[in-house]
Amino acid sequence: MKKIINISLGPHNDNYEFETEFLGSDFHIKRIGVDGNIDRAAEKMLEWDGKADVIGLSGVKFPNAVGPKWLKAKHARNMEILTSKIQTPVTTGDALRNVAFEWSLRHIQFKFGNYFNNARVLFLSGLVNYRIAKVMSEFTDNLTFADPVLENGISKFLNSLADLDRYATGIHEVLKWIPSKRLSSSVTPIRSWNDYIMRKAIQKATVIVVPYYDFYKQLENCSIEELGGKTVITVTAYDDRVTFLKERGVDVIIDATPKLFERVVGLSVLEAIIVAALDKKKEQVTDDDLLEVISEQKMDPRVVYPSGKAKCINRFAFVIHPLSQAQLKKDKTIDYLAAFTPPAFLDTVEKLVAYAPPWVYSKVTGIKSPTGVEAEGWLITVGGTPKQMLAHDAEFTYKRLLQAARMAKRMGAQIMGLGAFTKVVGDAGVTVAKLSDIPITTGNSYSASAALWAAADAVRRIGMIKIEHGHKILGKTMVLGATGAIGSVCSRLLAKAFTEVHLIGRNMAKLLALKESISEETPDVKLHISTRADKNLADMDVIVTATSGAGKKVLDIMKVKPGCVITDVARPLDLSPEDVAKRPDVLVIESGEIELPGNPEMKNIGLPPKVAYACLAETIVLALEGRFETFTVGRNIQWEKVREIYQLGLKHGMKLAAISGVNGVFSDEDIERVAELARQAKADVSERA
Repeated sequence: MKKIINISLGPHNDNYEFETEFLGSDFHIKRIGVDGNIDRAAEKMLEWDGKADVIGLSGVKFPNAVGPKWLKAKHARNMEILTSKIQTPVTTGDALRNVAFEWSLRHIQFKFGNYFNNARVLFLSGLVNYRIAKVMSEFTDNLTFADPVLENGISKFLNSLADLDRYATGIHEVLKWIPSKRLSSSVTPIRSWNDYIMRKAIQKATVIVVPYYDFYKQLENCSIEELGGKTVITVTAYDDRVTFLKERGVDVIIDATPKLFERVVGLSVLEAIIVAALDKKKEQVTDDDLLEVISEQKMDPRVVYPSGKAKCINRFAFVIHPLSQAQLKKDKTIDYLAAFTPPAFLDTVEKLVAYAPPWVYSKVTGIKSPTGVEAEGWLITVGGTPKQMLAHDAEFTYKRLLQAARMAKRMGAQIMGLGAFTKVVGDAGVTVAKLSDIPITTGNSYSASAALWAAADAVRRIGMIKIEHGHKILGKTMVLGATGAIGSVCSRLLAKAFTEVHLIGRNMAKLLALKESISEETPDVKLHISTRADKNLADMDVIVTATSGAGKKVLDIMKVKPGCVITDVARPLDLSPEDVAKRPDVLVIESGEIELPGNPEMKNIGLPPKVAYACLAETIVLALEGRFETFTVGRNIQWEKVREIYQLGLKHGMKLAAISGVNGVFSDEDIERVAELARQAKADVSERA
């Protein structure tokens, strides 16, 4: 049986002793704490020299991973002096730490799906955790290093690896000869200010990297206000440290030290066990050897959820803007001034706000999928109304959307959605997606899906068509603009739900090709094609308008039958409010709104609580799924993506919440009124017949 002795500079009341098996060898492991007494540690090392196979020395502050070579050499000489009098191999865990840190981050990033993408990461010591920072920089640019504040009392954070390198190789060494920390520690205002900015930095971070050494000292001023909801990365998280973080509301603890046994042991002990098990001299054990053992023995990083439940919060941003001068008047100051100023005042305000930089309108919290994943985000406002966006070239809006994307990235958003008119301007998000540092989606895929979802629900609620659960709807539907990007998607979706679909377009060859394609996908649907919208208009139960007529009249609403459901997914709309008002016995749908899972909280966006526009819901669905990618951009919507986002929405608990028309959300009473008028009109027709 091989004997591993762990001599720790930590407290003696944490001592342990147990036996285990590893890599086919039996081990007896014993810990001896010396309460910080270095002389006693040296005595214990001499005492066990020759009696142990390997001695693990723990509680030693690791050398900085970056900095002058002479400083590293100094640490190496100190260790050599400490261990030169004994023959037994001594490990500090430094070699395993270097390998385990990188392995841990890459493993978590892969296993949990882009876990660190664009995370806001605060390093309490970048000098000690430089290797973690270097790997983390591959996933996010939002790195902050507190070394100047905590090491030298200087009220300044470092915000890049380049800054940390300069600090480590130059400023850091100069500051060692300046009494800045002693000065700041004795001057109350400076000390208080440093405590304040540290708390704020921790509050803003999503991930905090805490060194093993001085663990409690680094976090002594932190409460649940600072650490609540955070992910903490550290090494050798003993039970007392887990309890400490749990009491302060930490969601996730990532321990780079694998837990191979019932109790947690430090990296120096694990390294000692590996060295002994491999039967190699310590200097012969390479990083590749360590990685091979980690892989073969599945020495994955330890992930602890202090609450007892898995926790994962992904982050998004979504761009909104005022739709009219009336929305600008929701600002109390503007509304007050508009009351006694000429109309030209609002025109001026509208123009000025269009040039304003983006700002955060609302934080969004409380979104939780049935899978357990959570999402939070920010609604970012750009000031231009549609009128102002059309008054400028597309570059004017692109510039502000890219500013919003940079803001979203700094806040830690992993994907950004474009809402309202911002997803229509120019090339519909293509340029913004190419130039943005984070993925972009317009939400049009889910908007198309939700509009037809709303149509199907409206048909059921109006009750003019017999619907049997599990069977196709026995009704006739028509798609105007069927060969277009949105129209073809709508045609495919309707073919799945209805028994008969009429495809209307301007190009007969394209219509024939679309009919053939849909017939292969859905052979049990009856398809008709025509270049004339009025041919069978009066027979339709459901009509979808998806044209690019840009204001041209595409159908005569007076010719449709009572109780018909018209879904207008064209942008701009094919039917004006004046047209809609002519037929109170017809339900004209503009969009379907989505109920978000969990208990979402955000400022008013013109919808009931928990309800979001489908384009916003698409951004949230992608965040919940961890799909941080450009999903829907441009004017060509892909059928596969519409189907996929619908299925992902169901997976994450999205529900159809409301049906909207040209005048806003329909109430139950509104829909019942349309149904009653439709039944009455139908009865009148029957009497006349």
